[in-house]
Amino acid sequence: MRIAPVLQGRTVADYEWCAELYERAGVDLTREPTVGLGSVCRLQSTREGAAIVTAMAARGLNLHGFGFKTLGLERVGHLLASADSAAWSYHARRRPPLPGHTHKNCANCLDYALRWRTRVLASLLPWQQPFLDAA
Repeated sequence: MRIAPVLQGRTVADYEWCAELYERAGVDLTREPTVGLGSVCRLQSTREGAAIVTAMAARGLNLHGFGFKTLGLERVGHLLASADSAAWSYHARRRPPLPGHTHKNCANCLDYALRWRTRVLASLLPWQQPFLDAA
């Protein structure tokens, strides 16, 4: 089982330092299939968040954005290989189930998740959609 390295921080300098620690430990992040960006979910709609993603992408890393919202994807989604979000589940938990669904809500429903994904991807411009082919 592979373990994906994850970069953490609050500023570009923090993420750079974290990447350097991996390099000092002999981990070539450019050879990793996925490098996670942790803690960015709180910063993604800020200039600092965009700067962090941009700086790490400039290193040639195959980035995964944890907890990315639509606004974050609009800004820097084109620099990510993949991203995830629980926003769809949070949204579904507060609404009635889809027509024909018998569960209490669609918070864990594949149909709801796929509809959400389709709406998010449709809202992005073509150059912002790096993970369409990965589906």
